[in-house]
Amino acid sequence: MSSRRQSAVPVAHGIVLKKKYGQHFLRDQSVVDCMLSHVDLSGASVLEIGPGDGFLTRSILAQVIRRLWCFEIDHEWVNYLQRTLKDERLSIIEKNFLDIDFALFHEYAPWTVLSNLPYQVTFPILNILQKNRHLFKEGVVMVQEEVAQKITKTSGRGYGYISLFFQYYFDWKLLDKVPPHSFEPPPKVFSRLLYFKPKKLSVAIPDEDKFWKFIKLCFHSPRRTLKNNLNSTHIDLSLITDNVLTLRAQQIDMDGFLRIWDLVR
Repeated sequence: MSSRRQSAVPVAHGIVLKKKYGQHFLRDQSVVDCMLSHVDLSGASVLEIGPGDGFLTRSILAQVIRRLWCFEIDHEWVNYLQRTLKDERLSIIEKNFLDIDFALFHEYAPWTVLSNLPYQVTFPILNILQKNRHLFKEGVVMVQEEVAQKITKTSGRGYGYISLFFQYYFDWKLLDKVPPHSFEPPPKVFSRLLYFKPKKLSVAIPDEDKFWKFIKLCFHSPRRTLKNNLNSTHIDLSLITDNVLTLRAQQIDMDGFLRIWDLVR
């Protein structure tokens, strides 16, 4: 018999937690209380992604909400929630949130999002929320600490395409940092609560899709100058002044990039 200890398979309520779904269940009520305290839930339509065993779900249902829609991909947890939670305001939808037709949400918009996001699909989910931001009022989500920092950075190390993109469409606020022991089983990283609210954009970006591709080129190698990152592209660098070309993308804010875009697009 091997002397090496075998790690136990994590189980909750008799159900094996599945690594492929990133199932780390929150167990700290103070974290839930922080989430709830930063949104207005009076008469709200609330959306939760990946409710798992319903630790957050139960606290949401204790509020004066109008409805709660929970999207859960794991059939076993859908059955568990249907057995243990009886509330006419609650709808448990067994479907991958990434495959949802968002026409479903129009009737009861605007929605408030409260969710401990599955970490391996954080950015796909945030991208979907961005595309359908007109349907949302506000929200608080749990993400990895590193991801939260990237989203909220305004300059320097870690600041990049992700920061510019999500800050253009949403206002963000860093809330509580959450240690691994707040979860079952504990993840290997710290987490962070992030509050967000869609911005009301007054001016659209010209050729918006092409602009974001341009931004990705500018940040291709973050430590290189703008000139070095754009040298091998079709962009006419003679349209950009030398003092701007010698900057790194991490030294340029959104207004600066929009000015450059007006010159080169």
